[in-house]
Amino acid sequence: MKQLGEGWNWRDLKLGDRFITFGRTLFEADLLNFVTLCGFSEELFTNKEYIATHAPMRGGHPVPGALVYSMAEGLVIPTTLQGTGLAFLSMGFDIKGPTYVGDTIHVEIEVTEIKPTSKDPMRALVRTTNLVKNQKGETVLIYTPLRMMQGR
Repeated sequence: MKQLGEGWNWRDLKLGDRFITFGRTLFEADLLNFVTLCGFSEELFTNKEYIATHAPMRGGHPVPGALVYSMAEGLVIPTTLQGTGLAFLSMGFDIKGPTYVGDTIHVEIEVTEIKPTSKDPMRALVRTTNLVKNQKGETVLIYTPLRMMQGR
């Protein structure tokens, strides 16, 4: 019996496959918890008066790109890699635009590389291009993880 929420099997993927996640709004509590946990004590993230006087043209309370990436992975992992992802090996990472408290993000995923490993035919290296988009459809972050995934 297949368990609900089980991730992709690399043998069921093909180059060019595309997927989209559900959305997730970034709340003030998310920002505060993240900057406290990670020590991101920069005033741009922790001081509303500083933002109002030094960065008023930016359009709101910005969040760190590392938080946006972490939230994106939180949308991707439970629906695509649960139980089938074996290792996160590397990634490219490019912030394309700002993200603010109150923005809602989702991830658009495209499979760009599948390479079975030579040592174990049950495993493959799978690279995806993950576009993180806000509620306006603007791409705010692109990352390209290379993961080891299991097969059947």
